[in-house]
Amino acid sequence: MKKVLLDSFFGMLFVFATLLGLREVTQLRMFDAFDPIGQSIGDVELTDIAFSQLRADPQLDTNIVIVNIGPLGRGGIGNQIRLISQFQPKVIGLDIIFSCVDGLYDSINCPQYYDTAANNNFARAVRDFRNIVLVKRLTQTDSLVRSAGDVAVYDSLEHTDQFLRQDAYEGYANLETDAAHQEDLKSCRRFNPVIDVKGEPNYAFSVMMAMLYDSVKTKKFLARDNFSEIINYRGNIVDWHGASNFAGRYMVLDWEQALDTASFVPEMLRGKIVILGSLGEDLRDTSWDDKFFTPLNKNYAGKSRPDMYGVVVHANIVSMILNEDYVNELSSWQEPVIAGIFIFLNFLLFYWINRRAPILFDTLSILLQLIQVVLLSFLMIFFFYWFNFKLNLTIALAGIALVGTCFEIYNSGIKSLFRQMAGKLITKPTSTV
Repeated sequence: MKKVLLDSFFGMLFVFATLLGLREVTQLRMFDAFDPIGQSIGDVELTDIAFSQLRADPQLDTNIVIVNIGPLGRGGIGNQIRLISQFQPKVIGLDIIFSCVDGLYDSINCPQYYDTAANNNFARAVRDFRNIVLVKRLTQTDSLVRSAGDVAVYDSLEHTDQFLRQDAYEGYANLETDAAHQEDLKSCRRFNPVIDVKGEPNYAFSVMMAMLYDSVKTKKFLARDNFSEIINYRGNIVDWHGASNFAGRYMVLDWEQALDTASFVPEMLRGKIVILGSLGEDLRDTSWDDKFFTPLNKNYAGKSRPDMYGVVVHANIVSMILNEDYVNELSSWQEPVIAGIFIFLNFLLFYWINRRAPILFDTLSILLQLIQVVLLSFLMIFFFYWFNFKLNLTIALAGIALVGTCFEIYNSGIKSLFRQMAGKLITKPTSTV
């Protein structure tokens, strides 16, 4: 029995080594041209099914109102802020940065800098409302990109120009995506609540708005101390094009409605969080600018078009914090430990089958692998649905899929190699007198 346990342990290590090798080969992307199906579903997660297919319809979140800034410039947005502030919202957020590209403040590269009337109008609106949050952007200098590569480490910040932002609060708008560039198609399932830049903590745009609205709940959320949090999406705004599940979960005003007091009642804004951001030229616009794929996309596999604007993603994060409706998940060390247990137990089971019914080994091993993969996949989906817990068993599923083949390879040759290596370590050379 001791020998079987030792072989199962070494077999488990062999499976992990195989998984590591396959991951490295996959990252080389040598076979992407021959795998269009794999590419189309490569960004799908099983929990997307729970988000888009199993959940009950979420309630309308009346604490948040989203306003489209549309084609308005600084002066027009200043007018929106001033009018909205008359109805006493508790917090106003603005999801846009007003600065000149590369710090070029000349009339050719940055003509808007010289529009004194528009700039003054915006600056006064920001100054006159106390609880307003503007966005900033976490950035990397070229030297950091060369040294750190594609890592979430930042050493600089991009702000709205000081003369415009006055003493407004700020929060960074960066969202955690799989895209290398802002212009790329991107999926968003997670965000970072706090990121340090040169030793100073910086809060996310959504976290800062939630903090001003309810500091007790927000501090409770931050006490989780997670670098990355899964966004528990509640829903989308009105969706004229049917791209998203759970549309109409946030009240929304188009840009011209936010400039017309006859288009809404004061109670719609009073005491609420009002977030201004880009929703296209109008609410029927099909623009993909600042738009993301989310788990609420109706086509969660082989997605055709993004379903949610960035400002609505921020609204979902605020909703999650204020409703204390978080998603928990396994720690990074727990995933390989669980996978190791499953692989080890499978090796023990396969040794038992190989001794008791060697003729049926191939049939039984494949059948057992298939049953485990199906059951664990359903367990991942329903754990998320029942408990808001992301039970990530991806490593375990991959290990179970390989364990039968690895068992045969291990017993046909790798096992003897392990034994030879172990024998050399145990055997000590004898000295002669």
